Amino acid sequence: MRTITAALIGAGQRGAGAYAPYAMNYPDEIRFVAVAEGDPERRERFAQSYGISDLNTFDEWEEFLARPKMADAVLICTQDKMHFEPTIKALKKGYHVLLEKPMSPDPLECFIMGEYAEKYERVLSICHVLRYTDFFATIKQLVSDGRIGKLVSIQHTENVEHRHQAHSFVRGNWSKAEVSSPMILAKSCHDMDILQWIVDEECVNVSSFGSLTHFRKESAPEGAPTRCLDGCPVQDSCPYYAPRMYIERDDWVGAVLRSVVSNDTSDEGVMSALKDGPYGRCVYHCDNDVVDHQVVNLEFASGVTVAFTMSAFTFEGGRSVKLMGTQGQIRADMEKNVIEVTSFVTRETEAIHLDTDAAGHGGGDTNIMRDFVRLVRSEGQENGLTGAKASVQSHLIAFAAEKSRLEKRVVSIPEYVEELEAEAHEVSIRQG
Repeated sequence: MRTITAALIGAGQRGAGAYAPYAMNYPDEIRFVAVAEGDPERRERFAQSYGISDLNTFDEWEEFLARPKMADAVLICTQDKMHFEPTIKALKKGYHVLLEKPMSPDPLECFIMGEYAEKYERVLSICHVLRYTDFFATIKQLVSDGRIGKLVSIQHTENVEHRHQAHSFVRGNWSKAEVSSPMILAKSCHDMDILQWIVDEECVNVSSFGSLTHFRKESAPEGAPTRCLDGCPVQDSCPYYAPRMYIERDDWVGAVLRSVVSNDTSDEGVMSALKDGPYGRCVYHCDNDVVDHQVVNLEFASGVTVAFTMSAFTFEGGRSVKLMGTQGQIRADMEKNVIEVTSFVTRETEAIHLDTDAAGHGGGDTNIMRDFVRLVRSEGQENGLTGAKASVQSHLIAFAAEKSRLEKRVVSIPEYVEELEAEAHEVSIRQG
């Protein structure tokens, strides 16, 4: 099988840290030949790591896509609002595209990207990596095999983990909906997608409630300064004290967080970044506005119901789920990699213990790259798990949930889709 060539747009934590290393581990499958990244240190580091010539390193994606086509595929791993234009131009240019989720904070842009992928007959895979985990693939198979009879309802919880919320959604790049995306899209479009995949039928109604309750100035301890290093009086008791989060945490997550805070990941480099950078701010004195907890209720065509909860206020991270059927139930915990299947008939429980690395979304980051290589080699003649058409559907559930939360009403998905499809078609015609 031939080795495909690829370019990376956005050499940040997801692009350079999660997906690109696949090329290091499987050099006979994929080779990076170009990179576009605004941060000079990240750009140079990526170019050196993957042997990319100076001629193929670019400050901006526009410069890269203005050149003649130089690879089979492009990985687009920029910020949420920077996905649409490079994706459209890459598809027009003939590139296959792996696009980081969410597709776009604009539902019309999601529709249009899906249309362009079909028009130009290119692969457009969306990074809904949970579909590629052994954990959710096993649950999907158990349901499909009828192990619990007919599926009736699901309780699904996304444990954001309190420090993850503080890092990404209070201090970090996804803290403001206007700048990035609403929380349900930025963090939980993974969950809307996996629920749609497991139920495998049309979602017809959505309702949602949630708010920003804790990470606001009203919750600040008395005397708390705007920055952690400015003599905070509660630094010993605050779980979000920046040096504790970024200097003292020594697991693999801590290593990732350090690389986000500073290109210099030494203790000295991180402390210097905390003095005046965004990650050294007090979590109660930031400009964040995305919710810190949200619930979503879904009704599917056959009557299957889903209750989803996203909460920042958990000690553990990951997902936990309970699926209830007419003949049994499934309880599963992604952090523990354990799935329990109980039969109502035999009254017995089978425990399935998965041997999967917890890093990289439970193996999903690696597996989606493997599948993307397969799809590109087939020139789009084979099907993937997370093509644009499937991803648009789950994105629409997230958009509808946010609409419901803001408008305090149940949203009919068919009606919502009909409105958006008409608008998207008009825009697509105007853009040619």
